[in-house]
Amino acid sequence: MSHLTEQRYPNVAELVQSARELATHRPDLCVLRQVGTSRAGRPLHLLSVGHDHRAVLVVAGAHANEPAGGSTLLRLAERALMERELRTDCSWHFLLCADPDGADLHRTPAPRTLLDYHRHFFRPAGPEQPEWSPSVLPPDRLPPETRTLTGVIDELRPFLQVSLHGTDLGGSWVQLTRDIPGLAEPFAKSAAELHIPVETGASDAAGWPATGPGVHVMPEPGAEAAFPSLPDDARHSTWHHAHRYGGRTAIVEVPMWASDLVDDPAPHPAPDRALRRLAQRLSRDTLLVEEILQSALPRLPEADGPLMRATRWAVALVPGLAGDWLQPPPPDATMAYVGSIDAFSRRLPLRAAAMLLRVLKEADDPDAERLEQLVTHWCDAFAERFRARWVPLEHQVEHQSRTTVAAVRHTLAASG
Repeated sequence: MSHLTEQRYPNVAELVQSARELATHRPDLCVLRQVGTSRAGRPLHLLSVGHDHRAVLVVAGAHANEPAGGSTLLRLAERALMERELRTDCSWHFLLCADPDGADLHRTPAPRTLLDYHRHFFRPAGPEQPEWSPSVLPPDRLPPETRTLTGVIDELRPFLQVSLHGTDLGGSWVQLTRDIPGLAEPFAKSAAELHIPVETGASDAAGWPATGPGVHVMPEPGAEAAFPSLPDDARHSTWHHAHRYGGRTAIVEVPMWASDLVDDPAPHPAPDRALRRLAQRLSRDTLLVEEILQSALPRLPEADGPLMRATRWAVALVPGLAGDWLQPPPPDATMAYVGSIDAFSRRLPLRAAAMLLRVLKEADDPDAERLEQLVTHWCDAFAERFRARWVPLEHQVEHQSRTTVAAVRHTLAASG
C-alpha cells in the first residue's frame, strides 16, 4: 500500500485496482463485483473475502471529505486474507466507496495543512449523501448510491456494518446503533498507543449515552435530539437498515489532525456563556459567506452545481443550529463538549466558504480574492486555536482497522 508510505489517500480508481489485485491473487477467497452505479454513471464496487454466511459489511467513502476510510478498508481486506482466524466466524465485504461522484470532487490526496485540505474541499448537501439521504428524503427520491447500499445490506444481512468516517481536526470516537459490550477498552487502548486523543464530548453524538470515553450508543426512538434544528436523524439513516436483520452499525471516526482540547473531561465553568459566544460567532461568520454568495450570484454562469448546492445547504443549517446553542446546555457539559462545539462552529462556515471559493475561482469572479483571504484566515485560526498536529496516515488507518476488528470480535462474542 504505497500511498501509506507516501502519506496520501488513494483515489477511487486506485482503491478498485488494489481490490482487483487482491481478487486476482486469491480467487479462492476473493470476489470483486460491481453492485451499483452512481448518479453520474460511476460504478460502485464490493470486494468480498471469505465464505461464511455471517457477514461483516465495511463501508468507506460515505462522506467525500473523509478519505482515511479507503486506506483502512484496504488494510482490513489484506488482514482478512492473511489472518485465517479473521475468517473463521464470518466473511468480510467491503464497499470500496459509497459516493464515487463526491470523491471525484473532493480532490485532497495529500493535505499538509488545513488550508491544503480546504482548497479542493467538497461535502455534498444532505439529500445527496448516501447514508443520510433516507433521513431527509422520501423513499421514492433516494439517490442510486443509497439504494445500492441498502441493497447490499438486504443481500448480505450483516450482523455488523462498520462505516469508516473521519474528522478534519479533533479526536477519535465511535457511534453505535446498538451497544457492543467490551468495545470501549480496546478502542481506548489503540487511541492511547497511537497518540490519538479520544473525543469524549463529540457534538455528533451529543446527548447519546456513553459506554466508555468516546464510545456512544444511539438513543432509543423518541429520545429528544440535542440539536433539534438539524434535519437529519441517525435513526433514519442507512446505519439503521441493518437492524431489520438483527444487525447493528458501528461508525468509527478518526482525525486527520489531532487536538488535545477535545478529550478534557473536566466540567466547563460557564458552558452557557461559552455556547452563546460560539452561536454568535457561527452566525457572524456565516453571514460573511452569505453576503459574498448573494453578491456573486448574478454573475455566476452555473448557480446550481453540486458545490453550490452544498454551500447553500451548509449555510441554511446555521440559523437553527445557532438557536439550538442558545438553549440551556447539558448540566454535565465538559471542556471537551464545548471544545467540540467550538470546532463545529468553525467548521461549518469554513466548509461553505471553501466550496463557494471553488465556484468563484472557476468563474474568475472578483469576490474570489476576498473569500480566499477569509478561508485562509479561518484555517489558520482553527489550527492555532486547537493546536493541530497531523496524525500520520498509518496511525489513522491502524486505529480504524484495530477498532473495526475489535468491534467484529466483541459483536461475535456477545452473540455467542
